[in-house]
Amino acid sequence: MSRYRLYPTASQAVVMENHCRNARYVWNLAVEQQSWWNPRRGPAPGYAEQNRQLTEARRAFGWLAAGSIIVQQQALRDFSTAMANFFRGSHRKPCFRKRGRSEGFRIVAVKAGDVRQVNRRWSEVRVPKVGWVRFRRSRAVPDAKSYRVTRDRAGRWHVAFAAVPAPIPAPGTGRVVGVDRGVTVSAALSSGEQLSCPGLRPTEVARLRRLQRRLARVQRGSVRGARVKARIARVKAREVDRRKDWAEKTSTDLARRYDVIRIEDLNIRNLTRSARGTVEEPGRNVRQKAGLNRGVLANAWGLLVQRLEQKAPGRVERINPAWTSLTCNICGTRDPEARENQAVFRCRTCGQQANADMNAARNIALGHQWATTWVTARGGDANRRPVNREPQPSAPPLVGV
Repeated sequence: MSRYRLYPTASQAVVMENHCRNARYVWNLAVEQQSWWNPRRGPAPGYAEQNRQLTEARRAFGWLAAGSIIVQQQALRDFSTAMANFFRGSHRKPCFRKRGRSEGFRIVAVKAGDVRQVNRRWSEVRVPKVGWVRFRRSRAVPDAKSYRVTRDRAGRWHVAFAAVPAPIPAPGTGRVVGVDRGVTVSAALSSGEQLSCPGLRPTEVARLRRLQRRLARVQRGSVRGARVKARIARVKAREVDRRKDWAEKTSTDLARRYDVIRIEDLNIRNLTRSARGTVEEPGRNVRQKAGLNRGVLANAWGLLVQRLEQKAPGRVERINPAWTSLTCNICGTRDPEARENQAVFRCRTCGQQANADMNAARNIALGHQWATTWVTARGGDANRRPVNREPQPSAPPLVGV
């Protein structure tokens, strides 16, 4: 999707907020209706039946009829798609939407005249019952049949046109790169580069902590608490914007420079799951695990891979992450004690000393083709060369350079 910043007037924002409320109301009704379903009551109503019920509800309630029928119908359509994805196993089950989170609505059947350019910097989009709304023309606007209007927690409006951009063509040089994602170093490349995802500056971190302490002292549901929440959201929005910008630029750069991009096959959702446990069986090292989860999410592990696969389809390979950080990329020896700390890797077989993240990235780029036998800390022949399962060249090729 191509996303742009919307700048509605005060009166336009009021109508758009009403669209968000209507879409959230219809969605939550569909979720509640689905939750009542069981085999004894029969199948849950589908999109066509819910659409018929929506027509009756609009006839009975004037405030609902005053809203846009397109917005409300598309909320039901989105719910139907979400349920289909859930039954397919690709997404989680749809849940209730809360005010202030996931605010937005979708408009379909967009015509060519519904988007117009004002000048070099500004364009306008026609929103039902709102009129023409300005948005910043940061790049060319694609031809799209639908768009989604969203409002984030910081109060900013955006419009995203549903148009799939063309993939980035491969350079054709045959170069392969391995990407090792980490917390200290966001992405270490097998070419020797170390990339870091920008976050909040120290002054912004201090301001965020002050605001969070102030929020803990205000009365819940008060006007002052709402103002403090809005300030916190604006600070966090900067971090999110920087993280997304870094992921976009990094993924574009890798897709343009390399023909094949190899990454670790990690399940980010399971990796960042809470360790609290239950009351009967509480978890261990909960605070440490929470800090690790924040570090993983702050470095955009999942977003980077998602954008890479979208920009370079068919050129991203997922590698089994087992032993990538404990295998010497020169001789293929696996040793649990080879990694002395977060940054230093020292092989006890060939004597190689290198950056641990760089060594792991080169193993990912090689795709484990050198690591078949290994020495362990409990014993083994440390001078024995690994026996490869497949015929390999006499020396590992230089990867990513």
